[in-house]
Amino acid sequence: MSIKTMTAHISRSRRSFIFSPGLRPEMFPKALASGADIVCLELEDGIAPKDKDSARALTMKLFETPHLEDSVERIVRINCIRESFGMADVQAVLATSHPPPAIMMPKVRTPDEVVLLDDLLTERGHKTRLHVIIETNRALEAVVEIAHCSPRIDALFFGGVDMAAELRCQNAWEPLLYARSRVVHAAASAGLDVIDVPYLDLENTQGLITAAKQAKALGFSGKGAIHPKQIAAINEVFTPSAEEIARAQRIIRSFEEANTGLVVIDGKLIEKPVLREMYRILAIAERIGA
Repeated sequence: MSIKTMTAHISRSRRSFIFSPGLRPEMFPKALASGADIVCLELEDGIAPKDKDSARALTMKLFETPHLEDSVERIVRINCIRESFGMADVQAVLATSHPPPAIMMPKVRTPDEVVLLDDLLTERGHKTRLHVIIETNRALEAVVEIAHCSPRIDALFFGGVDMAAELRCQNAWEPLLYARSRVVHAAASAGLDVIDVPYLDLENTQGLITAAKQAKALGFSGKGAIHPKQIAAINEVFTPSAEEIARAQRIIRSFEEANTGLVVIDGKLIEKPVLREMYRILAIAERIGA
């Protein structure tokens, strides 16, 4: 099996994501055209309890029709599976023959929750991938184990708002730096993408750019948006330069030609683990047509 084949399911562009309400399926096409790399249909916090059943039914129906191959990753954020709404969401996914390509799991506390959902999907024969939000104190404590607990996981998401409430700290960069760093470390240890929480001040574009640059410097793969007008700035921050793309191409080509665990490029020793990041850079380049 080639290196590219082994990393294909997770080596993709995940610079930005945005939610689309499951209760409003007519808004889904607009979200898909927003420029975000990930569009997440929302069944959790953005849906009132009285509307959960309707949102779930409408969301599942969206996947009955084949979707275009447009490079946009489609995800459904279910409710916490320790709650009745979450179990109803899981049952709906298991009942359909047209499951969503990926599920986002909120309010996770332990690896067992992820393993349970993985087992249920496997039993059903669904290939649905998993994205896990780390937003509880218990999840932060167990984040390395969570990152490694299922081969279905493609990315960890940092839920800063709920995490700040759990940690009883301010929802700001410095108070949450330790928590963010733990999530980045866990994702890197498992070869996963890691996505930062959306920036909540819609009118502060410079603040958004600064927050995105801080997240990228820390090791995040991308960042969420609360409105389509934030997406272009986020994508720009997380898009590699032409020089970075060319370097990634050289490194991948060198490894494929050498068929070894390390190569020397420009006098520097480069080992095989960097290949996943190189393929991610090329996935972004493909997404932007570079």
